[in-house]
Amino acid sequence: MDVMPRWAEVVLVPLISLFLAAILSALVILAIGEDPIAAVNLMVSGALGSSYGWGYTLYYATNFMFTGLAVAIAFHARMFNIGGEGQAMLGGLGVALACLFIPWPHWTIALVGATVMAALFGAAWAAIPAYLQAKRGSHIVITTIMFNFIAAAFLNYMLVNMLRPAGSMDPATARFPEATKLPTLQDLMGTFGLEMFKGAPANVSLFVAVAACVFLWLLIWRTKLGYEIRAYGKSESAARYAGISPVRIIMVSMLISGALAGMMAINNVMGEAERLVLNSTEGAGFIGIAVALMGRSHPLGVFLAAILFGFLYQGGAELALWTTIPRELIVVIQALVILFTGALDNMVRMPLESYFLARRRRKA
Repeated sequence: MDVMPRWAEVVLVPLISLFLAAILSALVILAIGEDPIAAVNLMVSGALGSSYGWGYTLYYATNFMFTGLAVAIAFHARMFNIGGEGQAMLGGLGVALACLFIPWPHWTIALVGATVMAALFGAAWAAIPAYLQAKRGSHIVITTIMFNFIAAAFLNYMLVNMLRPAGSMDPATARFPEATKLPTLQDLMGTFGLEMFKGAPANVSLFVAVAACVFLWLLIWRTKLGYEIRAYGKSESAARYAGISPVRIIMVSMLISGALAGMMAINNVMGEAERLVLNSTEGAGFIGIAVALMGRSHPLGVFLAAILFGFLYQGGAELALWTTIPRELIVVIQALVILFTGALDNMVRMPLESYFLARRRRKA
């Protein structure tokens, strides 16, 4: 029997961790001579106070949903996929090849094709560390970290030597054709006569990310495969005894994880930049780890945590733009959220478990 109720595990622990991170962040802001209350107000107004701010918040959140789900599915199989960054890079390469070399008649068909290519490239890049873990015993953390660097070097080679337009000095592909241009949320609102999200890069890939959250929930909690993944994650020996193949679970889980990470590219490569550039992922693969930790590897939790980190990214950009708070301090604030929701999770969990256990004993 669990010591804490499920609602406390999913809601209370992350909220308290977030509150502690906010308190420490406020002390850091005070230490450099700034007003933490004014800073919070600026972050809220910049990220949530207008449809423009919401547009950027949702754009970042879309990236984090994909990478957070990628980490979450691996967590359920007791694996730590730190390769989301590299898998997203290769997903971007798949999107670029699909958009540049296939004559799509309409953006809807192009979106389906680019999504499939992004998923295939991301899954293929995750398959190699998965095979090394399943067959050779290589630790998934080490191999996925290494493959991030290999992916960056490979993408750099492809952009400089293979995909760069003739005469261009920029290590990037050509602009994608007009038929592959994804409608932004501004375009969608405009069809209803509403002027919202003007100038923001949020686009229809947001709905693909939400659909991915629903898909993963159905997979993990409503299918036989999902049960096997969770069983293996709880106990490998028990899973073996039940006839579940560890090799199969490792490979399938990492393929799905890589595919989800690769799909991030439909938002930042196809939807926003409309071409493939170096460092298009901008660390989103690593933020996905924090999103999965804070969301307790549950798709709903990942969705909410992605919105939070989207808020932190957009609000942090506003702070750096309109105050003397340096951009590096915004990274520190984000790191504190990751620290309390991840590494210091037990600091919050253990007192809560003691409280609920004592309460249960009193009732008994």
